[in-house]
Amino acid sequence: MKGLAWVTGAGSGIGRAVAVALAGAGWKLALTGRREEALRETAALLPAGSDALILPADLTDAAQVAAALARLPEAPALLVNNAGANTPRRHWHQLSAEGVQGLLDANLTAPFLTSLAVLPGMKARGGGLIVQIASVAGKGASPVSGPGYIAAKTGFVALSTSLNAENGIHNIRSTCICPGEVATPILDLRPQPPSAEDRQRMLQPQDVAAAVLFAAGLPDHVCLNEIVITPTFNRDHAAGAQAVAGLP
Repeated sequence: MKGLAWVTGAGSGIGRAVAVALAGAGWKLALTGRREEALRETAALLPAGSDALILPADLTDAAQVAAALARLPEAPALLVNNAGANTPRRHWHQLSAEGVQGLLDANLTAPFLTSLAVLPGMKARGGGLIVQIASVAGKGASPVSGPGYIAAKTGFVALSTSLNAENGIHNIRSTCICPGEVATPILDLRPQPPSAEDRQRMLQPQDVAAAVLFAAGLPDHVCLNEIVITPTFNRDHAAGAQAVAGLP
């Protein structure tokens, strides 16, 4: 099913790793994010001869989503919705109305708008795949993510489920990947950023990229609805597991 892959949030972290992996597998790429310079840095990391279109845009703005889509040379066979954000002041007693709106827009409005935008083209081309990079925060309460992020990612998971319910008849599939902690620059925005040692134990961006490649490599008649991927040393459970095992 290889063709054009549109990757959002492609300027760093998971999006950059996904772009590199897809280019290595022979996909043509369109790279979108807010910062053009970061997108060009990603493009420079792609294998020699890779075809990458740079499309800077604010994907929370429907007009900018439409403008980016209009510049694509063909309907995407694959959309990877990776763009997202969080804030250091993320808990109920710290949030403002403006902060909540920003979290919901970055983590739910943006992937909703891009998913909506690609559906007509995917239907016309006979199908397609949307990979949604959500979070384990969308699967239940998280002590570190904050309510805005949790609510948005929960909606993101539901968005993916509803896409499959209504668009499988058009040979369009949505795979929702829910990673646990991934060692990306967004961790620096936590109230207490994790240590270098903790980051080494986490998932790496390339691990999530491998899951995207797996989903994209399945035949059209297979819909992989959801992937939950966490570090083997899961910090959410480590203290309890160590206590059970009698470890310090």
